[in-house]
Amino acid sequence: MTYKAIGIMSGSSLDGLDIAFVELNENAGTWGFEILAADCYEYSEEWISKLKNAIHLNALDYQLLHAEYGHYIGKEVNRFIDENNLHYQVGVVGSHGHRTFHVPSKLMTGQLGDGAAIAAETGLRVVSDLRALDVAFGGQGAPIVPIGEKLLLKDYSMCLNLGGIANISFNLPDTYIAFDVCPANRVLNMIAAKSGKEYDAGGEMAAVGNVHQELLQKLNELDYYKQHYPKSLANDFGTDVVFPLVESFGLNDNDALLTCVEHIVFQIAEAVKNQQSSTANSKLLATGGGAFNTFLIKRLSEALQPLSVEVVVPDEKLVKYKEALVMALIGVLRWREEYNVLASVTGAQRNSIGGALWMGQEG
Repeated sequence: MTYKAIGIMSGSSLDGLDIAFVELNENAGTWGFEILAADCYEYSEEWISKLKNAIHLNALDYQLLHAEYGHYIGKEVNRFIDENNLHYQVGVVGSHGHRTFHVPSKLMTGQLGDGAAIAAETGLRVVSDLRALDVAFGGQGAPIVPIGEKLLLKDYSMCLNLGGIANISFNLPDTYIAFDVCPANRVLNMIAAKSGKEYDAGGEMAAVGNVHQELLQKLNELDYYKQHYPKSLANDFGTDVVFPLVESFGLNDNDALLTCVEHIVFQIAEAVKNQQSSTANSKLLATGGGAFNTFLIKRLSEALQPLSVEVVVPDEKLVKYKEALVMALIGVLRWREEYNVLASVTGAQRNSIGGALWMGQEG
């Protein structure tokens, strides 16, 4: 079977709305893919502010923003379809939305972006609220991308996403596990912003910094890193815990960036080391915005070399749009009524067919 679908992702780094139009092929349980068109529509300063501050709204204003953002996403999907001449080609849309509240310990997770509004704007089938059922079953609801890595990227024993949060997955002989490792681009970008930059391009600022050993030690001693998987992070761990801790040391931006890079590298290396028996002589696929941070990738490659792990950065399209690709796949699996969230990853009672389905078309 062949499916043409759109996947939508809004990452915690708030760089924009990723949209990918993909072709997915399934033959006797084996999946293949091609990203046919993709783009990132940057958020305006107004939308960055709205999404960043959503967690501080009262209940009514939050729900109003949920609806407004859904209509915004729908309009951007229509724009994407117009620009790429995709009319009458899209079978289903898988929309992640923008993660705000995430408290799996209390069986709750929240993503902005009303699927009904997206369906109404586009007139398409839309799958949204992708994490909710897994959390209701007692899972972390995250990461959810590993289903796509398992089905579409079988050549890699490990997949690392360097987004606002770094998460990693392991394709082990008898199971598939994944978890959020640590804050990544969100904190790095907050530090770079102090120097008037959107981000530290190529890690050039970090590369000329000095590591502050006391700060590095305190970062690595944070309680989250003592937890066993399954585990996941909310965005506020980076913004409300890690960044204020970094700020408390009063470092210059270069030193703060390098220390955070070393923290990210250390935590990823520890995650890999804990699976050493299954990952020797393996390849790790690195995607997400952080994969363009050449200094970070260099340091990570050096840290993983003693573990016989090769870091592979794929073509630019897959680096940028892997998560949007997987959202499209999750939407297709939901439409097929097949499992699209893995309990081995999230710790839920069982695998689930996650997502609310909204029928935007007539008939």
